[in-house]
Amino acid sequence: MSEKVATTTTAVGGPLYPIREVSRLTGVNSVTLRAWERRYGLIQPRRTPKGHRLYAREDIERVERILQWLNRGVPVSQVGELLDQSTSQAASDAAEQTAHPEGATSAPDHDWQAQRNEAIRAVGEFNTDRLENLFTRSMGLYPVNTAIARLWQPVVEALEQQWSTQPSPTAQRCFLESFLRTRLGLRLYHGNHENREPVIVMSYLPGGCSALWQLLLAFTVSSAGFYLTLLDGPVPLDELIEAAECKKANCIVLSGAAGADLDALRQQFSAAGESTSIAIHMGGSIIRQLSSDESGLPEALDSDPARAVAQLRLTTARSV
Repeated sequence: MSEKVATTTTAVGGPLYPIREVSRLTGVNSVTLRAWERRYGLIQPRRTPKGHRLYAREDIERVERILQWLNRGVPVSQVGELLDQSTSQAASDAAEQTAHPEGATSAPDHDWQAQRNEAIRAVGEFNTDRLENLFTRSMGLYPVNTAIARLWQPVVEALEQQWSTQPSPTAQRCFLESFLRTRLGLRLYHGNHENREPVIVMSYLPGGCSALWQLLLAFTVSSAGFYLTLLDGPVPLDELIEAAECKKANCIVLSGAAGADLDALRQQFSAAGESTSIAIHMGGSIIRQLSSDESGLPEALDSDPARAVAQLRLTTARSV
């Protein structure tokens, strides 16, 4: 049953918000908000007579403090204790760690590292059940940005490094790509029913792709509220632009692999730039071979999916 109810007001004049609105304001999906309430008691929303959750402004501020701790690497199981610390020394320490995160000592990363190691072993053993458990837990208990940044992106980077020294890592790579595609398909199915704009079209650069980076970015883009069309395969640039125009897209994102022929890409994009006004970005491992002043190519996205989404927000805002 939907929990979409109108914003109401308490007897003392404070507004109350339904769970969908809190999710929109904080970026934390409804499933995660419920998990924080049920499993850890991190938030305690009010209820309507019919059982719908309603959140006060202080609840939303508490969610934002939870996010601050999670983004500094604290496991969700430890956040409640930290939130309840109210001494001036604790506040001072938190401010110091925010200003100097590299020196933070109360945000242990051991839990994340253990999960990364387990995920890497699961991929190496082609263990779908173990990988599924890790994926479901991370995406259910943490915002997608946090799960990607703390778990899945480090896993992909570690595997990419490991595979670079192996003669034939194809089977493991295909296994992980297939796993992520299946889960992404479900997320896009539900996300695109709620998200209507901005519209993003994603595909691959000519000459090779960086599929794992693209899949991680796609999770982040969808969870950030974009309507996402993923063309999961190489598409000629003119056809891709035609499809994006048909979708009334605000932006095109192309994933490329290292070792691409940059001169050939410049020629293709030189012609494409004259045929469309849609903004085009590129990302993936191709970014590592670009110089600091690369002209004639689409604007590069940050390798971190959350920062890449921030770039896309700026681009799509300009296109409206």
